Amino acid sequence: MKKTDRNSLIVFPILILIGYLVALAGSQGGDSIRGIPLFTLVVGVAFVVQWLAFIPAYFMQTEKFFDLTGSITYISVMIIATTFSSKIDARSTLLLVLVIIWAIRLGSFLFSRIRKAGKDGRFDEIKPSFIRFLNVWTIQGLWVTFTAAAALVAITTSNHKELDAFAIIGFLIWVFGFAIEVIADSQKSRFNADSANKGKFIQTGLWSRSRHPNYFGEIMLWVGIAIIALPVLQGWQWVAMISPLFVTLLLTRISGIPLLEKRADAKWGGQKDYEDYKKKTPVLMLNL
Repeated sequence: MKKTDRNSLIVFPILILIGYLVALAGSQGGDSIRGIPLFTLVVGVAFVVQWLAFIPAYFMQTEKFFDLTGSITYISVMIIATTFSSKIDARSTLLLVLVIIWAIRLGSFLFSRIRKAGKDGRFDEIKPSFIRFLNVWTIQGLWVTFTAAAALVAITTSNHKELDAFAIIGFLIWVFGFAIEVIADSQKSRFNADSANKGKFIQTGLWSRSRHPNYFGEIMLWVGIAIIALPVLQGWQWVAMISPLFVTLLLTRISGIPLLEKRADAKWGGQKDYEDYKKKTPVLMLNL
């Protein structure tokens, strides 16, 4: 067995343990179904959906529906949480609608992109290994759990409150972030579709104000979700605030910006226009 596979065998139970601990904390003071905490149930669903999708993905050696599965998982856990909650109030409905809108938009965008590209190169070395590929899908289950934690805890909690200033502010921040993400993705898609831009990097539109405006928008919309959820959190449920922190850490330190910056430096590093662009354009924040 390869060293990477041995390490992956160790990682797998750790991922499950982390998911269990988040489920345990987020379930405190929440609704239950026949003795099973509702929040714990939806966390379990998030992982099971990934594992079911992994089976055909592994045998077909494809990652083409990886992102689509992620979006379907978000939609599934949000609907289950809302359906089985003891009380469906305005705050829960708002959170449900916002997360589903985001999931449908991002999932369809990523699925369309990988269909055009034919594959996602990040999976080339991982797919042949059963345990490494399984871990990737398991991590996606954890990603759904962490990212949607604030919304899911707010929906499944027994502590309900009417819409307030937090809901209004959070909604406005979500709208701002969602608009930024959609516009940035659209601008880059049009840029890449133009054959005249082959081999070039985008530095127009929102991309002239941030090197990663889509990620800025992504972080902002999840901050908005967390603010909407904040007034109903109690006790250990405050673990749900990991949602915007996790998204920020993931995109700025792990799989988002660092990988794209490294790829861009390898491709255009040393070119005067690219080096000038890096000097005058913030990595994440919009330069207004």
